[in-house]
Formats: sequence, C-alpha cells, structure tokens
Amino acid sequence: MRHLFRVFILLFLFFVSLQFSVQTNASAFVSEGETLNDAHFHLNSESVLLMDQLSGQVLYSEHGDKKMYPASITKIITALIAIEEGDLDDIVTVSKTATEVIGTRVYLVEGEEVTLRKLVQGLMINSGNDAGTAIAEHFDGNEEAFAERMNRFVQVKIGVENTHFTNPHGLFDKEHYTTAYDMAMITKYAMENEKFRDVASTKELEWIGEGWETTIYNHHRLLWDYPGTTGVKNGYVSQSGYTLVTTAERDDQQLIAVTLNAPGASFSYNDTMTLLDYGFEHFKTEKIKAGERFVDSDGKEYELAKDFYFSIPEDELFGISLEEGGVLTVTNHNGEPVAEKHLKFLVPEDDMLVASQEPVSTEKEGKGNIFARWWASLIEWISPAEEEGAFAKST
Repeated sequence: MRHLFRVFILLFLFFVSLQFSVQTNASAFVSEGETLNDAHFHLNSESVLLMDQLSGQVLYSEHGDKKMYPASITKIITALIAIEEGDLDDIVTVSKTATEVIGTRVYLVEGEEVTLRKLVQGLMINSGNDAGTAIAEHFDGNEEAFAERMNRFVQVKIGVENTHFTNPHGLFDKEHYTTAYDMAMITKYAMENEKFRDVASTKELEWIGEGWETTIYNHHRLLWDYPGTTGVKNGYVSQSGYTLVTTAERDDQQLIAVTLNAPGASFSYNDTMTLLDYGFEHFKTEKIKAGERFVDSDGKEYELAKDFYFSIPEDELFGISLEEGGVLTVTNHNGEPVAEKHLKFLVPEDDMLVASQEPVSTEKEGKGNIFARWWASLIEWISPAEEEGAFAKST
C-alpha cells in the first residue's frame, strides 16, 4: 500500500513538472563591442561603457579603456571630495582667481562668502567652473595642489589606474584624462554617498548670490527625459567632444552609462538611452544577502559579511560554488565565472548553507529546477532496495 502511494505521488509530480521548463540564454559577458541575443545598435560616441551600479560588472564596452578627455564630468570627483573630506557648512571666501575662470559659471563675486554646500550645488547643477576653483582653493590653496588630492583620492580610495586630473572643473589640459571605465567606477563610488546622490539628482534650485539671482536648472537633460534617471553630469570642451555620465534605476536594478566624445549633445543622450535600454531589457541584478553561511568541501565554514550583488542576463542559469580560500564564485550555465566574493572564515556551526555547484535558475526558472531536485529525491525514495544498499555501503 505504501509503495502504491509512493508511485501515485511520483506520477502526480511528474505531470505537474511537465508544466515547467528551464531555459538558458547567452553567456553572461560578451567581448568588446558585442551584445547579447544579437542585439544591434549604432553608437556615435567614441568611447562608451555600461556598468551594473550595484555589482560593478561591465555589461557593455566599446573602447572603454581608451584614455579620453572628460570635460565637466570631472566635477563629479570635485564634488565628492568636497562632500567626503570637507564640512559643507564651512564658509568659503571667493578669490579673484575663481571669478576669472572661463566657461560656465554661477557668477561668484570676489570677496563673496558662500557655504561649501552652495558651491557644490552650483558646481554640479549649473556646472560652475568658478565654483570648482573656489572649492579647490578652499581645500588646498590652488588648483594644482587640489588636483594632486583628486588623483590620490581616485587612486587610493576608488582604485582606478588610468585617470589623471590637473584641475577641478575639466577645462582642457593634455594631462587631464580618464577612461569610460574609470569614470563608471568613480561614479559607482560617488553614488554610494547619500549627500552626493541628492545633489546629482537635483533638477532645479533657487540661486541667490551677490552677483546672480535666478533659478538654476540641471544641465543633464535625462533627469527630465528618461524615466528613472538619478544623475549625474554632462560636459563639453572642443577637444573632448560631448561627454556624459548617467545613472538610472528600475525596480531593483541600477545602471551607470558613460559616453565620451560624442559629436553633439543629442548624440550623447541618444547613445546613453540606447545603452540603458539595453541594460534594463537584457540583464537583471541578483543578490545574496549578508549573513548567509557556506561550507566548502573541506568542512571550513564562511559567512558573507555584506550583501553580494551580481548581474546576469535575463533567463540565465547560474551556479554558486565555494572555492578554496573561501571565494564564493558565481558561474554562468557554461561554467564560466561571472562574479566572485571573498568570504569571512567562521568557527563551524550547525546551520550552514552549503554552496551548491549545480546550476540554479533565476526566479523565472526556479520552479523547474526545484522539480528536478524533487524528482531525483523521489526516485531514491521509491527505491527501498537501492536505498538500503546505499546505507549498507556507508562507513
């Protein structure tokens, strides 16, 4: 009777499992200039890069490591340093040098006293070069010394290697350069700061100064034109072409798009929207929560200290395994690594989550994968002779 009941359950689950299937798609990463699922688009910018903001994974790149002139997107790092290393309530006295800087400005007046916070707002929202110089002089006395601070900051704190700044505003200098990848990494770091995010996403602000009273509007047009845009900065000088750094979010996904040396402003915006559309349509961000515990094949136990994010294509199978030394590795359906995280070693405890090396699916395919595991378990359950034999062989 018990055996018949087992057979009935087995047959029932067999027919139910036929309603679900597991699918795979293209691999998680592609070569330079290539896309997933034969997605085709034409970009006009010389250098572009699309990054998952939470994981830092590159989703698309075309000349992303080429050294380029950044123009006013430089101001991202100037604002970030002011926020992280300064007191935004400090009063800054504007120098004559700051009032004489060429280009876009907020029309500061020599001797005018302005809070550091207001200078950051004028720098990021209205792209004020005079505000950039005033910030630099407030910290280090002159632009050259502040540029050294900028370079130390991006190299030591953020870890970029192909960027060199000579001024706080992005006016042209042969030795003032960056890459699309470095700017994406700088932006990823910056957007983790709440105060920076607030300024970068501000659309308009009443400006009352000694030399100018008006409402300033953010120069980044996608804050109005592309739903989900959260920042951050545009730029232009003749030698750099049009440059643009953009962050956008939908649901639990956050993306960074960088476009450098577009032939016109409209081209930089169109390229950016194309990249963002591609990222939102073809990828999703997965998370393993902090506190999850894993044990490796040698019985060593580890814990995930912080949330671990990784980006994978929609409908992609992925596997999770714990490698030697406590390295949690995510692989695609071909077994290729797409992300990894070093875990904290723990003294063994009872309730550990064993990292499975079998492919597991995203939410869309989860039911099919679960039934596959149930099916294997039920096969063992209804085969008592084999089960007993297995126990007999155990030592």
